[in-house]
Amino acid sequence: MGPAPVSRAEQRRHTQDRILAAARKLFAEHGYDRTTIRGIAAEAKTDPGLVMRYFGSKERLFARVAVVHRREPVDGPPDQVAELLLAALSAKITAEPAGALAAVRSMFTHPEAAAEVREAMLAEQRQVAGVLPAEDADLRTGLIGALTLGTVIARYLLELDGLRDAPPEKVVALLRPSFHSIVHSDPETGPPGAATANGDRTGQG
Repeated sequence: MGPAPVSRAEQRRHTQDRILAAARKLFAEHGYDRTTIRGIAAEAKTDPGLVMRYFGSKERLFARVAVVHRREPVDGPPDQVAELLLAALSAKITAEPAGALAAVRSMFTHPEAAAEVREAMLAEQRQVAGVLPAEDADLRTGLIGALTLGTVIARYLLELDGLRDAPPEKVVALLRPSFHSIVHSDPETGPPGAATANGDRTGQG
């Protein structure tokens, strides 16, 4: 018996994957300006019309490439949420740094690309905030996003000593307590013994 026929859904998924891989490569190599839909289609060995059909525009395709999407929605108890967010950070600094770098570079010079990337990032932030029980969930997820983006910028654009060459697993391990604390711990109002607004000191009865 020969191989089972490939369904239309599988064909479409394979084509989309090839387009995303091609776009990721070309955006990282040539930047936003010099990357074209025709060039992406040629690299993916498909038709430019299919690129537009599946992704809508160059800006939207760029946003899909630049934002490393999690393979599954973030959900569960706080510890699990923190670990999923750490896994997303790990993906940005290991398997797919090119997309993150293309995003950072282009967001400062191409407003149309920046708007799409920002909206994609905000969509992910809102999804995470929706599963956190804290009243300030938006703030907490925003801080996680700042830590993630800052780590990518410092590692790959600024190339800060230590961080530039650190193994990704060590970076993640050092940030793990901070992610868990932001996700589900009560914030400290000040250092031990600091005066509060009414003149009392924390830690005193």
